[in-house]
Amino acid sequence: MNAVTPPGGEQSLGPTARRMILGSQLRRMREDAGITRQEAGYSIRGSESKISRLELGRVGFKERDVADLLTMYGMTDPGERQQFLDMVKESNEPGWWRRYGDLMPSWFNDLVGLEEAAARIQVWEPLYVTGLLQTEDYARAIMSHGRKDMVNEQVDRRVALRMRRQKMLSRPDAPRLWLVLDESVLYRPIGDREVLKGQIDHLLEMIQQPNISVQVLPYDRSGYSADSAFSLLRFAEEELPNIAYTEYLTGAHYIDKRDEIERYSRALDMLAVDAETPDRSRQMLLKRRAEI
Repeated sequence: MNAVTPPGGEQSLGPTARRMILGSQLRRMREDAGITRQEAGYSIRGSESKISRLELGRVGFKERDVADLLTMYGMTDPGERQQFLDMVKESNEPGWWRRYGDLMPSWFNDLVGLEEAAARIQVWEPLYVTGLLQTEDYARAIMSHGRKDMVNEQVDRRVALRMRRQKMLSRPDAPRLWLVLDESVLYRPIGDREVLKGQIDHLLEMIQQPNISVQVLPYDRSGYSADSAFSLLRFAEEELPNIAYTEYLTGAHYIDKRDEIERYSRALDMLAVDAETPDRSRQMLLKRRAEI
């Protein structure tokens, strides 16, 4: 039995992805050994739910717990054990976003880490330009609810966090970002006219990058395939499942069940078919830019 070595080099993975890969490997070892989650939890002075959270990569790992589990699962080779435990240490290293921890709800932390590790990010947005393609002024208008008197240091830091997230799109190994945008977004008065004009200019600039595509869904075809925003993150590492991400007012859902992922994937396919092509969408952006 071999410990995990992420393909493409370990340095390409952030702590969130590392935890998920390690959790997946622990689950496979437990199942191969014929051990239940309840039995595994008892061995580390925990519960069945704790093992479930560990195997999903939802919580950090304690080296002592993992060492005990490896023994229980039959991994006795010193070299393999050390390789696994080294990755445990790396999975607990804080990501760059931890400096914004006081601004980020706990449910948002995983999204930032998953974005960093994704090979492809597909997004449907019926209300706003997705955060990964927003300008500072557009993001600030959203975060201050359109009121300049509400802009303060906390809002500025939230904007800085959003801008920092976007840097991954310019990496040599940048993920592929594919956005389907409802046409109404091009008319929604976020900020003032100059803010919206600047945002459309930014979209026109970003779609020149080979890893970024935008399709606009016309008014007369919207509302049929999906009625709320969501993202689908796909990973090059086979140990990582595809994940759909949706937000609600006080939290978010991370969905990785295969049948549910298939439904989100089909919805994106239908949205792409209904939307204008990337070239036609660019023409729509240019036309709207000239109207403002």
